[in-house]
Amino acid sequence: MIPALFLAHGSPMIALEDTPYTQFLGTLSSQFSPKAIVIFTAHWESDLIHISSREDQYDTIYDFGGFADELYAIQYPARGSTEIALRLKERFEQQGLPVQLDTTRGLDHGVWTLLHRVYPEANIPVIQLSVNPALPMKEQFRIGEALRGLGKEDILVVGSGGTVHNLRKIKWGQQTPEDWAVEFDTWLINKIQRRDLDSLFNYDELAPHAQLAVPRAEHFVPLFLAFGSGDPASTPKVLHRSYDLGTLSYLGIQF
Repeated sequence: MIPALFLAHGSPMIALEDTPYTQFLGTLSSQFSPKAIVIFTAHWESDLIHISSREDQYDTIYDFGGFADELYAIQYPARGSTEIALRLKERFEQQGLPVQLDTTRGLDHGVWTLLHRVYPEANIPVIQLSVNPALPMKEQFRIGEALRGLGKEDILVVGSGGTVHNLRKIKWGQQTPEDWAVEFDTWLINKIQRRDLDSLFNYDELAPHAQLAVPRAEHFVPLFLAFGSGDPASTPKVLHRSYDLGTLSYLGIQF
């Protein structure tokens, strides 16, 4: 069975840089060999759940600016799967969750920068899903639950976002993390490993430095989507933890 994963995507430069985190990403393909990848991305926001539904090759979206020219030359020519997209739609609708299929959108950098490092051959079908950051975390978890069990079919569910993601607090050139960023993640990891959902659903009131770490929830909700879709009998496991630019958190968590 393939577990669900939460993977931070941080800076788009992870597609090019050689760091402890990108080295970690490079090890995942030897651990997990899925027949398809279902990925919630923080960079596709919508009120309804949108699901990419196509068989042809995706365009690569460069939804950022001011980075090295070579970053814009990278393409991730993965294809989709209408069959799996329809199955996901049915699962969501069975739980009373409205869904819309999307046949045109390309892969944003919340998807391709990660997958370029994990599965560089781009030979695994990808189904991209949107997020709604306005929903409570309990509802995010419930959305994830609708996909529970896909790992038994060798389908990898990924939440792509970031736990500490406050671009106003980045410390350019700083390699050591700020104490408050570490404290927030430590609290979060402790509650995740204990499966203390009540505390996690109320993280904004209970976690230290929650407003600093999560000024807006779009990068945070993929954590709960992945958590909900994982095996409820398993103990969540931190696969990787590192920081860059003082406050940018790179966590990899298995559910």
